[in-house]
Amino acid sequence: MRSRTPASSNSALGSKALRLHGTIARDIGVRIVSGRLVPGRVLDGEIAASEQLKVSRTAYREAVRILAAKGLVESRPKLGTRVSPPGAWHLLDPDVVSWIFSGNPDLPLLNALFELRTIVEPAAAALAAARRSKEQLRGLRRSLEDMAAQSLAVEAGRQADRAFHSALLEASGNPFLASLTSGIAAAVSWTTVFKQRAAPLSRDPLPDHLRVYDAVERRDPAAARAAMTDLVRLALLDTTGGRSRPPAPISKRSTARHAPRR
Repeated sequence: MRSRTPASSNSALGSKALRLHGTIARDIGVRIVSGRLVPGRVLDGEIAASEQLKVSRTAYREAVRILAAKGLVESRPKLGTRVSPPGAWHLLDPDVVSWIFSGNPDLPLLNALFELRTIVEPAAAALAAARRSKEQLRGLRRSLEDMAAQSLAVEAGRQADRAFHSALLEASGNPFLASLTSGIAAAVSWTTVFKQRAAPLSRDPLPDHLRVYDAVERRDPAAARAAMTDLVRLALLDTTGGRSRPPAPISKRSTARHAPRR
């Protein structure tokens, strides 16, 4: 009688294999985005690489497929697998974002990431102020309550921060903006981790988020746009230690113009 492998054992083996090729992809991906593997570099062949890493050829092959799906490498018959130029990388892929921030991204890249956030998030906040539902507003409020109860120094607090920014994009009512949610959320999370790497946060960003929420609650698109612009500007300063040139802060005149009437 043949012995059968329990279903739980099969599941464990499958999970281990998944973790293995994911780990291989991460290790190679980090080397690519950090510049240690330069564009045009031909990766080792499947047989040589699997022997060097002491993994199965299947695991290595799956890792390469992950990298190719993220635009980091390109495989061609008889030419091998080459590292793609940065223009082909899917920079908003959550894994790619995490790989970039596993090292020390340079200032131009940080500026570019926050420039994108400055373009996308204030516009999303303005749309959310005009279009949000009561349920979406409650979701934003719950995220802020969780941020207040926790801290951005712990994962639960960062999860609440991601949830706030994700909910705001969703509340914009624009499916194309909403499709950026995973990338923007990853950027928010990993920049928060990055800026705490050397020292704890020097200030509490919760009031910045509350100003955005208040404007969305009042259905004031202009104030929501201004508040989110300021939030991203201050987040950039926190992340770069003041080495960057963020957009101009909200002027007193603009603040007065957008203040709620009494």
